[in-house]
Amino acid sequence: MTAAVTERTYRIGEVAERVGVTTRTIRYYEQLGLLGPEPERSKGAHRLYGEADVARLTELVRLRDLLGLSLEELTALADTGQARAALRDRWEGTTSDDERARIVEQAAPLVERQLELVRGRIEKLEEFARELEAKLEELAARRRDVR
Repeated sequence: MTAAVTERTYRIGEVAERVGVTTRTIRYYEQLGLLGPEPERSKGAHRLYGEADVARLTELVRLRDLLGLSLEELTALADTGQARAALRDRWEGTTSDDERARIVEQAAPLVERQLELVRGRIEKLEEFARELEAKLEELAARRRDVR
């Protein structure tokens, strides 16, 4: 006899507290489709979130905050992440080397797109850092002039 393993689920307030966002943010991200397809539920029933939902939301918030992504960019990145997750599932479901080679070929452009976005943000941050360094040099020169 085997025991059924049930995944721990969370209500929206619990998820918001764990991730550090508001329930309004979670609902908005749901409307944009950032949290993936909503599970079926009966009328009036509250949505319950699993660990995968919490992990996905945590990653979205991290990317938003770390990279300063617009919602459009975040949506594009999330779509890429969903495509990669589907490829991971296909990978796990096959032992065929030919199929796995096709999966790798499909995954590479997805990762390249994500990397391109990250590198673009890095360039903007480096430019901003150079501007701040120039301001500091200007302030140091003014300090010397008034002494």
